[in-house]
Amino acid sequence: MSNGPSEEPDDSIVGRALAWSLGLVAVVGGAAALVWLLLPAPPKPETRQADVVPPTVRERTTVPLPKIPFVDVTTSSGINYRHENGAAGEKLLPETMGGGLAMFDPDGDGDNDLLFVNSQRWTWDTRPADKPATLAFFRNDGKGQFENATAEVGLDVSMYGQGCAVGDYDNDGDDDLYITAVGANRLFRNDGGKFIDVTGETGTAGGATDWSTSAGWFDYDRDGDLDLFVCNYVQWSREFDVAQEFRLLGGGRAYGRPQNFAGAFPKLFRNDGGTFSDVTEAAGLMVKNPATGVPVAKSLGVTFVDVDEDGWLDIIVANDTVQNLLFRNRQNGTFEEQGAIAGLAFDNSGNARGAMGIDAARFRPNGDLGIAIGNFANEMTALYVTPAKIAQFTDEAISSGLGPQTRLELTFGVSFGDFDLDGRLDLVAANGHLEEDIHKVQESQFYEQPPQFFWNAGADQATEFVPLGPVQLGEDFGRRLVGRGLVVGDLDGDGDLDVVIGTTGREPRVLRNDQSLGHHWLRLRLVGTESNRSAIGAEVELKSGDVVQRATVMPTHSYLSQSERIVTFGLGESTTVDSVTIRWPNGLVQELKSPEIDRVVEVTEPTR
Repeated sequence: MSNGPSEEPDDSIVGRALAWSLGLVAVVGGAAALVWLLLPAPPKPETRQADVVPPTVRERTTVPLPKIPFVDVTTSSGINYRHENGAAGEKLLPETMGGGLAMFDPDGDGDNDLLFVNSQRWTWDTRPADKPATLAFFRNDGKGQFENATAEVGLDVSMYGQGCAVGDYDNDGDDDLYITAVGANRLFRNDGGKFIDVTGETGTAGGATDWSTSAGWFDYDRDGDLDLFVCNYVQWSREFDVAQEFRLLGGGRAYGRPQNFAGAFPKLFRNDGGTFSDVTEAAGLMVKNPATGVPVAKSLGVTFVDVDEDGWLDIIVANDTVQNLLFRNRQNGTFEEQGAIAGLAFDNSGNARGAMGIDAARFRPNGDLGIAIGNFANEMTALYVTPAKIAQFTDEAISSGLGPQTRLELTFGVSFGDFDLDGRLDLVAANGHLEEDIHKVQESQFYEQPPQFFWNAGADQATEFVPLGPVQLGEDFGRRLVGRGLVVGDLDGDGDLDVVIGTTGREPRVLRNDQSLGHHWLRLRLVGTESNRSAIGAEVELKSGDVVQRATVMPTHSYLSQSERIVTFGLGESTTVDSVTIRWPNGLVQELKSPEIDRVVEVTEPTR
């Protein structure tokens, strides 16, 4: 038991401490609140109104659309021809390609005749037939009326024809004719309006199993005679085609895809003075896949143009589902392939397209060179453009207005031409699908498709290439057909450009240009002497006031086809031409002062 003072419990001490703490916090908090209330309020941030500048709207002039009516005169002009593609149910790929055509003057009477390249029934086809299909040649009376003169000129020849090339390879003053085919090709020499088969003696048949498509004459070595370039498509045989078992979605057999077939090299035949040498390999034209060593090209279209303006023709090849090719002429008998470097090989996303037909032209006053290439359905027509002398291309199909309007169509033949004679080059296109039943599986696609006409409104307009319709063109132009080859030129002697479209397995269409805008024009027929007699590759520059136009003598363009060699310049309302400057293929420059207008002027190359 303890005798000291007594102690308080711990809970009482803790309680008194907690009460003192809470009191102190209350006093401090109250003092802080009092100080906050007595302090001046912080200044409000200054607000400023930003100056809003509205965007400037570029003023663009509007140009009324011209009326350029075309009239279908196929039957009334005497063209009674139907293409035979041999289709009998097996659906073999060559049946889809159609036949080319040519607008040229083989008899030298001053007007354009028409040749249609026919195919034929397959040799294993046992169906009865009245007579075999042949090439078809129609002679023009000078006013746009035709008579069938096929047998008379020696062209009643049966072959599985594809395309053609026209040029005076022997420099005797008349146009000779090369026909490409599935199998051996044929060269016909023009002897006073009669065509003689000289394939064997000239060495130009190509391979017996080749499938050749577009072809063209040009003087690549500038020795004064025409050499021959021949596109080959794919390595094809009936057995391989049938074995692929191509099918439409949910349907029967379909035509095959080129991706399943190996590519093929083109051929270059050098003219050695009437006979030819195959110089394809020596010239550097055998482009191979670096990984597999197989040929890259699957070629359907070709044209020749001096892309860098060095005086030597280069070769541009449109390929189906693989890259396009640009063979730059090295001026020593060889070429260097630069398609990808120059921006011509692919679309803007780096993809290859299903390229068919091709054309080239300096279509702007500043000398811009445009390369138009027709592509497969759901792929826009390409418009590769480079400034003069640069040879670095950009696809301007979208910005020019051409691309969006061509996306759905499957485009084969394409051609520039001044159809309203206003001094600006328009563009026409032949369209048509491969499959008759395509609409059953793709609602947006049709076997027969309307041709298209794009009017050049000028580079300073909101839309440079404006699609014209029935209001401007009439009802005949846009009627659907299975378009393939396409040519342009004057058939009735009135100075403006008419259009002829070939098909596959159907009748062609002859469209007469009946524009009556009152525009003036000048047409030039060039005759070479020291250069090749056809003047192929000659450059022509026309000056009228402040307007400068340029053109090249080049029948090889479009698809499987050859247009007239005459160069047409539209002058609009101008009544004078100040000068015409001609740079002949051998480099000689000739100038004409103030030629008469509204007529065809023949110009012969002067001798040195």
